[in-house]
Amino acid sequence: MKLHYKEMGHGQPLLILHGLFGTLDNWATLAKRLAEHYNVFLVDLRNHGRSPHNEEHNYDVMADDVLRLVDELGIPTPAIMGHSMGGKVAMQYALKYPTRITKLIVVDIAPKAYPPHHDEIINALQSVDLSTATSRGEIDKQLAQSIKEEDVRLFLMKNLYRKEDNTFGWRMNLDAICNNYDHIAAAITSDTPFKKNALFIKGGRSGYIKQEDIYGNIEHLFTLVEVETIPGVGHWVHAEAPDEVYNLVTRFLETN
Repeated sequence: MKLHYKEMGHGQPLLILHGLFGTLDNWATLAKRLAEHYNVFLVDLRNHGRSPHNEEHNYDVMADDVLRLVDELGIPTPAIMGHSMGGKVAMQYALKYPTRITKLIVVDIAPKAYPPHHDEIINALQSVDLSTATSRGEIDKQLAQSIKEEDVRLFLMKNLYRKEDNTFGWRMNLDAICNNYDHIAAAITSDTPFKKNALFIKGGRSGYIKQEDIYGNIEHLFTLVEVETIPGVGHWVHAEAPDEVYNLVTRFLETN
């Protein structure tokens, strides 16, 4: 699995991994700022963006995908930051390959298993008839029947592209995501904790990381962990509070 990526900037290598239904473009704005100080690699995870599709989709193989990219790039030990599903990939990578990472940054996700909570989005995406749609506006209207939040629809529609026959398609592998949803929701586990510096960034209005998660599996798996909460923001922390995320990330990366 050869992952698609974009590179920018110079300095300490930093890989950024997006969340479920996302693409590397979700982090483009913040990455441009970080690239003023770091060598940033925005990555499309398997079955997302412009990376290859595969019927297998779990955190073990996705961590291996990232290692292959790190090897391909010739980077011995990058820092890695991941949001949501990408945060779980980053955690799995750090626990599985601790000698191949300097620092870990996880944005608004815990290593625990989560109950299914994307049914509405998956059903809405599956209900869209891309074969007859002639415009993005038509697709937005179809999605709006189930998804009322415009920002969520805009986020999902970033996955749209025109095929050679001029019909629309999804860049994400929707079938693989549906068939492997249990793996996506699964916990990250390890018999050996990650003993290097880790930063977890939590959205103050988000319910993805709870207090018991911090004192439980987060501190158990990541012994040198800092947890920072950005008040008043939800799950898409980097989109709602880019300045605060930038400040936290740069401070953490510059601290020995």
